[in-house]
Parts: sequence; C-alpha cells; structure tokens
Amino acid sequence: MTIAPNYREAMSAYTSWTVQDAAERIAVPATDDDKYSRGVLGVITGSTMYPGAAVIGVEAALRTGVGMVRYLGPERAADLVLQRRPEAVISDGRVQAWLMGSGMDHVERESLPHMVAALAQPVPVVLDGGALDLHSRAGGPVVVTPHFRELARLLGADVSDVAADPSAWARKAADALGVTVLLKGHTTYVAGPGISLSAASAPTWLATAGAGDALAGILGALVATHSREVQDDPTELARLAATAAVVHGLAAERASAGGPLTVLDLAAAVPATIGALLRG
Repeated sequence: MTIAPNYREAMSAYTSWTVQDAAERIAVPATDDDKYSRGVLGVITGSTMYPGAAVIGVEAALRTGVGMVRYLGPERAADLVLQRRPEAVISDGRVQAWLMGSGMDHVERESLPHMVAALAQPVPVVLDGGALDLHSRAGGPVVVTPHFRELARLLGADVSDVAADPSAWARKAADALGVTVLLKGHTTYVAGPGISLSAASAPTWLATAGAGDALAGILGALVATHSREVQDDPTELARLAATAAVVHGLAAERASAGGPLTVLDLAAAVPATIGALLRG
C-alpha cells in the first residue's frame, strides 16, 4: 500500500498536544464520587506466554485513576494480577470502557470467553497488541494503539514505509479503518475523525519491553473516566489518546531521572506525574 504525495501533504498536519492540554483531560474525583462513578475499566489482556502484560496494564490503569479494574484474562495472568494488585476484581460486570489485546496472540485471544461479548457492548474500547484487527467487531468507539510493525501488518503495508512517514500512515489508517489511531514512537501520532494530534514527551530510555502495555493501561483508565464524553463526541478519543501519550512520557522522564528505567518504575511515577499536571 502506498500513499500519494498529495494525500501525505494534505493529511500530515498535526497539532502538538501540550501538558496544559493533557491536564484538562484528567478526571478529578468529586466529593460525592464512589468507585463506580469514578469509572470502571474492563481488562482482557495477557496470555500464558506473556502474563506480565496484564500485570503492567492493570498497574498503570490503577495508578492513572479509576474506581475499579475488572480483569477477565487467563488464569495464570489473573493470579499474577491479584498478587501485584489485590484490589483488582476478577469477575465480569458493568464497565465504562474496555482494554483488550496487550500480550496476546491471535490463537490465545480467541479462547477467551469474554472477549466477543465485551466487544459487542456499546462502550469505548482500547485495542492493543493481538486485538488490533478486531476493530470492526466493536460496538462502541475504538482506539487502536499499534507500533510501526503492527500498523504495517494491519494495513498490508511495508514497515519501512510506515517508519519513513508515521504521521501520514496514522492518518491513512484512521481514515481506512474508521477508528482513532495512536501510532507509537518517540513522537506519538494520534489520528481520529477530523483531528490529528502529536505528543513528544518521552525520553529515549522508554524504548523498553512493556512500555506499550503501560501506555495501554493509562489510556484505558482515561477512557473509562471519560466514557460519556467519548460517546458524545468521537474526537474526544483522540484527545484522551494524546493525553495518555503525554502522561506516559512524563512519567517515564520522572522515573528515569536521566538514566535507565523499568516499566513498573514508570507506572509508580504516574500519580506524581498527574499531580504535577493538575498543579500546572
């Protein structure tokens, strides 16, 4: 698949999403909020081979700020999630958004009994990793979070072409698939219906295993806490995706302090990062 030059020129203009913009997309609990009104995120991630993806995503989501996480993944991953985050709920129930696919491959995801039913629900969905190609089966607004190789596979394109012009390919994918696209990279490009945003707050140390799982968890939490706004205004999903990229990058910078970091270091830095955003 190729992109014509005029399409590239017309569709590659992105607006930079700033820390001030991101601060406006943080949901601060009110005095009358409870764990349900603050947002419930349903999570179907991880696998027998990659159970850590579930742990990282749930950890990042809880530290971003939701009232509850419901985890419905494989048994081994569920056990590890509970060991790390005993407040996670391992049962089905009402949610305001779903996060699916991190750490899954095509074969294992189809064995999960909850996935098809979850996709049919009319709530926003974050699709990562092995669930990217399920976008057409979702009953609510969708944001997909590929890296270059995943987007190339999704579109039948060449990886080198995507890497050479990621902003144009993010826009092309959003238009072709009818979803919001968060294309991961040192600069993150977010393309949605009538909106194109970019964010570049991440240190180079963030190129590490599990970083995408943490980003998906942060985004899932933001979508769950803004579920109604997303359903009222489809462009809001792109703003939340760009906000997730900003929070992710700033938390990595805080955790790194100029040196190496692990993804759990990043997740631990998310609350202070959000606090700093809210303080301006």
